[in-house]
Amino acid sequence: MSNGDLFYVCGGALAVSAVLISFVGLRVKSFPGKAAPVVALWFVLLIGATTSFAVLHAQDEEEAKAAELSAANKEILKEESSPVEAEGEGEKAPAPKPEAATKGPGGTLQLAASPSALAFDTTKLSSKPGKVTIDFDNPSALEHNVAIEQDGKEIAVSETLAEGKTSVSADLASGTYTYLCTVPGHAEAGMEGTLVVK
Repeated sequence: MSNGDLFYVCGGALAVSAVLISFVGLRVKSFPGKAAPVVALWFVLLIGATTSFAVLHAQDEEEAKAAELSAANKEILKEESSPVEAEGEGEKAPAPKPEAATKGPGGTLQLAASPSALAFDTTKLSSKPGKVTIDFDNPSALEHNVAIEQDGKEIAVSETLAEGKTSVSADLASGTYTYLCTVPGHAEAGMEGTLVVK
């Protein structure tokens, strides 16, 4: 039996026991009498079992949903990459780079995905001009990545991964950029922020 089935069985037994004990208690004046410890122990066991199986059932459902979302993300990524390969276009074509000077020290920035929501841990990053690197940590079972864009043009993008770390680098001139997750629907749900280079 699954944890969900056991939760429903224990919960049903608890409800039936409560009704029966209430009924007997109203009919028999001396109840529970000497049976009080047995009755108390019965209810403690039923409540403990029902609570335990409820928690286990909730965890099972959460894992199943995470697996479904991960599978759906992989399917979407396959569908999106298939036409590009069929047309013979390179997947990793060089992105347009800003024309302004990119001289400067640059910097390394830290960014992480939320383990339970479609969000980054911050919506604002800043760096000096030059080679800017975003070290990205994704503790979630859902696949995410991080891309750097300016005016809707992708400059650089990291690999897409779940439960891992990666990074993305680009030579950036002074200006305002957007960093976001390019997995379909994630940026729209809030996985994006502003990168100010100055």
